Amino acid sequence: MKKTFFLIALFIGLGLSAQSKYLTKKGTVAFEASVPSFEEVKASHNSVTTIMNSGNGEFASLVLVKGFRFKNALMEEHFNENYAESDTYPKATFKGKILDFSLDKLNAEKQSFLINGQLTFHGKTKQLDNINVDITLNEEGIIVSGSFLANASDFDIKIPKVVKNKIANDIEVTFDFSLKKK
Repeated sequence: MKKTFFLIALFIGLGLSAQSKYLTKKGTVAFEASVPSFEEVKASHNSVTTIMNSGNGEFASLVLVKGFRFKNALMEEHFNENYAESDTYPKATFKGKILDFSLDKLNAEKQSFLINGQLTFHGKTKQLDNINVDITLNEEGIIVSGSFLANASDFDIKIPKVVKNKIANDIEVTFDFSLKKK
């Protein structure tokens, strides 16, 4: 009986360790909503927390909205107060799954995958499907990068008529995460 219990416990333990988690608290997310001939509308955030389960491809990111930095301090203030309303909606999250993910497929060369998930920003959640991501495995961990387009109106972000022609409604979001085994 003790031997059977020991074997069951061993197999359960091996199964759990096979699903390793990879984590970073220094990921980068950037966005650009610039329109030609007008001032650049671009920001980046270098303290994004991201975790990935290498056993099943589950993937989640957390962004503190006030962490986005712009070249222009006034633009950053307007972003936080008027558009993102970051006091009311302090976090943005993405929760999804990398399709057909297998740690065995990874190596030093970029491998392309698709990820589906839900982006929550400004209190609204939007399903995003078939986002292309490039994933690389190196001696330090896993690197995940990619981009997608988000539409400001999908998140109930109102752009005043005065600046509507200076800010793109389609926002290009890029991300880059160097995940280390947890």
